[in-house]
Amino acid sequence: MAGLTRTAPPAATAARGQVTRRPRRRWSPTPWLFLLAPLTLLIVFTYAPIANMVAYSFTDWDGVSPGLHFTGAGNYAEIFTRADLFRVFFVSGYYLAASAVQITAALYFATVLSFDVRFRAFFKGVLFFPYLINGVAIGFVFLYFFQDGGTLDSVLRLLGHHGDHAWLGTSTSANVSLAGVSVWRYTGLNFVLFLGAIQSVPGELYEAAELDGANRWQQFRHIIAPSIRPVIGLTVILAVSGSLSVFEIPYIMTGGATGTETFVIQTVKLAFQFNKTGLASAAAVVLLLIVLAVTWVQRRLVPDDPDRKAEPV
Repeated sequence: MAGLTRTAPPAATAARGQVTRRPRRRWSPTPWLFLLAPLTLLIVFTYAPIANMVAYSFTDWDGVSPGLHFTGAGNYAEIFTRADLFRVFFVSGYYLAASAVQITAALYFATVLSFDVRFRAFFKGVLFFPYLINGVAIGFVFLYFFQDGGTLDSVLRLLGHHGDHAWLGTSTSANVSLAGVSVWRYTGLNFVLFLGAIQSVPGELYEAAELDGANRWQQFRHIIAPSIRPVIGLTVILAVSGSLSVFEIPYIMTGGATGTETFVIQTVKLAFQFNKTGLASAAAVVLLLIVLAVTWVQRRLVPDDPDRKAEPV
């Protein structure tokens, strides 16, 4: 018995050989041929301009002359040390507060209209319609709406408040008015995003919650909010980036006057009005880095997976 050795059955040996011997996959250029066109467009029209913008941010180029001089981090130091350039960050605070109101209102209306209510289709159209209007048209409409003795003053007189008010005459009232216009315009976009996410929640969850006696608030807290958490995170990122890059409405209505100049308006003026392309490029890079930093922090503090704990920043 000592001289006997155990050998595996032929079937087991064959099976083991099939497991260990995997067919070699031949490299095929076909997927790369399909990706060649979009990757080329992405590099040429996105990454190459970004690289040029970063390079220009370290120079004093005026955007016209062929010569430019390397200035190091002088443009970035000028952005954070000059009070008139750094003031635009405080203007973004009005739009950031408006974004919070906008997201809250959109989430409320999306939750209400996700249930069976009367005239639901009509209210959906009313909420989404402002987003379909051109931004230039919105700027001119609200320019007459907020002017002295305009539509808003006429409505207030009907309610018993007499006297004209310069809604766009002071920094605070002008920024509040412009932020209110952004709420009116972009609430419909967030509303559609939230409504689509809520309608993707299985109906069986609502039925089980109703059988357990859960009211609407409990259904929102324990079913809707956890289910649409990734969409909420996306809208927060879009709101923060949008509040930092506001342009067309304040540019049309005030042109950046009375303390309403935003980051993008300032960048455009630096590049095309004062011919400081290098400084404008540095401002654009700062805006890009702020948006990336906010996105990174938001993804760490509020992860998409509700079962995953937030990572320390």
